[in-house]
Amino acid sequence: MISNRKLEHLLLCAHCDVQYKNKTTGFEDVELIHRALGEVNKKEIDISAEILGKELQSPIILSAITGGHPAALAINRELARAAEKMGIGMGVGSQRAAVENPELTSTYTIAREEAPSALLIGNIGAPQIEYAPQAVEMIDADALAVHLNPLQESIQPEGDLDARGYAKSIGEIVKTVDVPVVVKETGTGISQEDALILEGKGIDAIDVAGSGGTSWAAVETYRADDSYLGELYWDWGIPTAISTVEVCQSVNIQVISSGGIRSGLDAAKAIALGADGVGIALPVLKEAYIGYKEVIKVIERFQESLKSAMFLVGASNLEELQNSSLVIRGKTREWLKERGFHTEDYARRL
Repeated sequence: MISNRKLEHLLLCAHCDVQYKNKTTGFEDVELIHRALGEVNKKEIDISAEILGKELQSPIILSAITGGHPAALAINRELARAAEKMGIGMGVGSQRAAVENPELTSTYTIAREEAPSALLIGNIGAPQIEYAPQAVEMIDADALAVHLNPLQESIQPEGDLDARGYAKSIGEIVKTVDVPVVVKETGTGISQEDALILEGKGIDAIDVAGSGGTSWAAVETYRADDSYLGELYWDWGIPTAISTVEVCQSVNIQVISSGGIRSGLDAAKAIALGADGVGIALPVLKEAYIGYKEVIKVIERFQESLKSAMFLVGASNLEELQNSSLVIRGKTREWLKERGFHTEDYARRL
């Protein structure tokens, strides 16, 4: 049943409209301050990053996408080839399917086979404490992601509706593995309150995975017999730009910004808001059906547009980009102000 669900998710994301309808990521409200005297040579801009203890050629992670169905093997193979070639990170989808059915293991292990030196992130659900060591060992993971997806579970026909004890479970997972642990949402964002709880459990990073990109309520709407709940909560969540600020301003661990990030300009804004890296999923998923060379083209365009943004704000590396000035306007500013964040601090960096 899990394996079939994985295939349905892949097909729906690739071929159906699963984007947020009336809510955006909020990055359109974030304006980087142009520097006419940037004093930067674009050809020498350094976009390398250290994420989860590993050096990457750029701050990009191919977010957890798939695994657990025979059709997923080809997707993970092409993504892994691209990640290895480009020196970036990659996450696999939830490994529960392979832990429970070893015949599906190859749909995950193919990632390490094709990307022997890349940052590879495993994936389990919050309650699956006993799966953690096996998930890491299965793919020789450099880090382990623990995913949170209450919205998806609430709409999914076979969803798990008991979310009690998740924070405690995450704390136990941290103790059971010897690799960094990152907690990631799946498209609805993480708030300041939850970020502080998670940091207190000893995790190493948070992937905000905010709203504005792929809506998993939308995905599950296509699968449900009754579309009422999915339609009602299609646009639920904390926009990615907002979630990035809430988390970055609240914790002292690494933050990955993902959820609807579609260009290097989006990535530049996320990093200027404080993120250490960015995750992309849907844009590369569709290209992975064609082949890794197409995935590489997406990444190259992404990196080039990131460098262009850095050139225009006078940032020669990601640390300087994190300290560049920006203005937050509109609904994003309104939300953050109501939540007690001082958006003017971003505009007054010197």
